Amino acid sequence: MTRKIYLLLLLSMICTFFGATAFAQKAGSGSDQIASFASPIDDLPTEGTLFGLPVNIHGQTTYINQRYNNFTSSYSGENSLSSLKSMSYTWSGTLFFGARLAPNTDIYFNPEVVSGVPFSDLVGLGGFSNGEATKAAGLNAKFYSARAFLRQTINQEGEKVVLENEANQITQTVSSNRVVVTAGQFSTLDIFDDSRYAKDPRIQFMNWGNMTYLAYDYAADARGYSTGLAGEWYLSNWVMRASRMLAPKSPNGRDLNWQIFNTYGDQIEVERQHNIADLPGKVSVLAYRNRMILARFQDATNYVVANNAQGTQAINNVRTNYQYKTGVGINGEQALTKDLGIYGRAFTSDGHTETMSFTEADNSISVGMGLNGTSWSRPKDTIGISMMQNGLSSYRKNYLQSGGVSYFIGDYAGPGQAISYRPERIGEVYYNATVIKNVLAGLNFQHINNPAYNAARGPVNILSFRIHAEF
Repeated sequence: MTRKIYLLLLLSMICTFFGATAFAQKAGSGSDQIASFASPIDDLPTEGTLFGLPVNIHGQTTYINQRYNNFTSSYSGENSLSSLKSMSYTWSGTLFFGARLAPNTDIYFNPEVVSGVPFSDLVGLGGFSNGEATKAAGLNAKFYSARAFLRQTINQEGEKVVLENEANQITQTVSSNRVVVTAGQFSTLDIFDDSRYAKDPRIQFMNWGNMTYLAYDYAADARGYSTGLAGEWYLSNWVMRASRMLAPKSPNGRDLNWQIFNTYGDQIEVERQHNIADLPGKVSVLAYRNRMILARFQDATNYVVANNAQGTQAINNVRTNYQYKTGVGINGEQALTKDLGIYGRAFTSDGHTETMSFTEADNSISVGMGLNGTSWSRPKDTIGISMMQNGLSSYRKNYLQSGGVSYFIGDYAGPGQAISYRPERIGEVYYNATVIKNVLAGLNFQHINNPAYNAARGPVNILSFRIHAEF
C-alpha cells in the first residue's frame, strides 16, 4: 500500500469519526423493537434544507483485511487460487447525497472511492470471500459514481408508514399501498433480494454467497452497478418488483451496453411479509432473464476437443450469438426472538451459458442466523453464522473437465490434471463489536472446501479483520 493510500485511509477514518461524533445524538432501537441486522449504527440527524429543498447526507468507510496460510493443492492452473500464504485488503469510502425535489420525488448521488488487492487477482473461487473485492483494482484509489438515480413514490390508499432518515432515504411518510419507481444508476441488489441478516459485506457476512444468491447472475458492470428502470408495488404485506437493467458490453466488463432492447438483464420478484407471534419474517421468489452475446458451454467444450485447446479460455472463441440465460430462486427469513433470526436462500440457473456479470455458479444454497448482543449487555454487537453450498451445471462442469478455462475458475495445468468436480462448500462466522458510537470492528472466519469446485485443492481457511464507520 502506498503512502498516498495510507493518507487517504487515515483522513477518511478521522473525518468519519469526528463527523459521527458531532452528529450522533439519537439513541438506538428500543428494547421493544426487533433488533436490526442491517446496520448497528445509530440513526443520525443528518437532514436539513438547501435552497429550500429537504436534503440529507451520510457517509461510510470500510477497511477489510483477509489472510490465509498455505493450503494443500495437488496442482494449480491459470485461474487457480494461490496455494501459498496470501494477504488481501480492500478499502472503500462512500458519500450518500439526497435531495427532495417534490413531496414524493427524490434524487440521490453516491460518489465512491475504492482501493484494494483481491486474492489471486479475483480468480480461484466461486463464492469469493470479500464482497468489496469486485470493486478493487489495485493500490491506487479509484474514484467513480456508484449511484445517481431518481425515485418517484406514488401513494395509494392505505396506512401511513414512516421511512426513517438513512443513506439514500430522506425521512418520508408513505402509504402502505404505493408504487415506487427508481430510474438511473444503481445496483440491482439495491432493489431485489433484500435480507435483514445477510446482505451487506461491509457490516454482515463478507462472502459473495451471503450478499445474494450466488447463482443469481444479475446485470451489472464489473463493480456491481448498472443503469436501468425498476418498479416496486407495495400492497400491504405484499411487494412485487420488476426491472430492466443494462448489461455489460462483454461478460464481467466495466463498460455497459446501452442497447437496452438488445442486451439487458430483466428480473421480477414477489415478496410476502408476515408476522409469527409478533415476530417479522418474509418469503420471496425471484426470477431473472439475461440477453447478450454469450458463449454456450457445449460449443466451448466442442471447440476444446476439436482444436486440442486445453488450458485456454475457449469460451472467447465461441461467443458469437445472442443467448438467453434464466434462473429462479427462493429466499426466506424469520425472527425467532427479538434478538435472533434465521434465513435461507436457494437458486438455480439454466447453466447452458457462461457467466454474464456475477460469478461462476449455476446452483447455490445458503442458510444462516444472526444474533445481537442484548443477552450479554452488548446490544449493538452482532454475531452471524452461515453455511453455503455452490454447484456447477453439467455443461459448465464438462467444459472444465475437458480442459477449458473460464473467467474466474479453471485449474487445468496439463494432461491428466483436469478438475475433479465437487460442490464448493463454505462455512462463515463473524463477530462485530461497536468500538465507539458509529464505529465497529469485526472478525470473520471462512472455511472453504473444494475451492473453485476442485476436490484436489484445499480446504482454505480465511481470517478477516474489518473496521467500518458511518456518519
